[in-house]
Amino acid sequence: MPGFVEKPEPVEVPGLTHLHTGKVRDLYRNAAGDLVMVASDRTSVYDWVLPTEIPDKGRVLTQLSLWWFDQLSDLVPHHVLATDVPAGAPADWAGRTLVCKSLDMVPVECVARGYLTGSGLAEYRQTRTVCGLALPEGLVDGSELPAPIFTPATKAAVGDHDENVSYEEVAQQVGAEVAAELRQTTLAVYGRARDIARERGIILADTKFEFGFAGGQLTLADEVLTPDSSRFWPADLWQPGRAQPSFDKQFVRDWLTSPAADWDRTGEEPPPALPHEIVESTRAKYIEAYQRLTGLSWA
Repeated sequence: MPGFVEKPEPVEVPGLTHLHTGKVRDLYRNAAGDLVMVASDRTSVYDWVLPTEIPDKGRVLTQLSLWWFDQLSDLVPHHVLATDVPAGAPADWAGRTLVCKSLDMVPVECVARGYLTGSGLAEYRQTRTVCGLALPEGLVDGSELPAPIFTPATKAAVGDHDENVSYEEVAQQVGAEVAAELRQTTLAVYGRARDIARERGIILADTKFEFGFAGGQLTLADEVLTPDSSRFWPADLWQPGRAQPSFDKQFVRDWLTSPAADWDRTGEEPPPALPHEIVESTRAKYIEAYQRLTGLSWA
């Protein structure tokens, strides 16, 4: 059964109540009722949370999310209240901690796709649709779509797959008005981010967002537009018809499915520890994505 190879024990911090250990983030509640999200260096691949961490990954995800929240603030409010490390917390929480509003979360992964790949490509090959949306004939892996599409998914527990669903199913679950707002906001945010990334020589192929409500207002939550939640491709190497180079954990995926790993991803055995060179290559890709998108150097 996929999940954690070695589930970590939560850190105990005075004044914080541990709520959840996720694939990457640990979630707490403070005395004021706000959520405290701490991004770890854990990485998950093929529904497994691996035993090997990627140094600085949690800091990159957090700092990149904060940068994107600023770029998007005129389109949709976000949940971040502060970035201060709570008193008594470990020093290594610095740079990876967000104090956030407690939202009434929408139980839907809001996915926007501008290019065809991943689970969308698999569905297209069978039915010429993605989440029930008809697409033109002749598309291949990496093809740019005629226009970005909203392809929602159910949010899965650790070790399970997210499952693509139709817009109609989302409307049945959350109501027609909320579904329409989710679709409109998701595509607006994707469009803004796609254009910003394109200016920096990066293709934003697809991405997923999570939303909640605060006082009746739709609010952007969790991480946003990171290599963990998005597919970023170098524009100068884009070539439809094959898998694209990417700024994410592709080095990890490739190694785990290579003979060197000696691991069967369809079996029950957990994946092995990652070799040093794979860890370093993956870390470098996360940092390169941060630097190219933000224009800032990584310290």
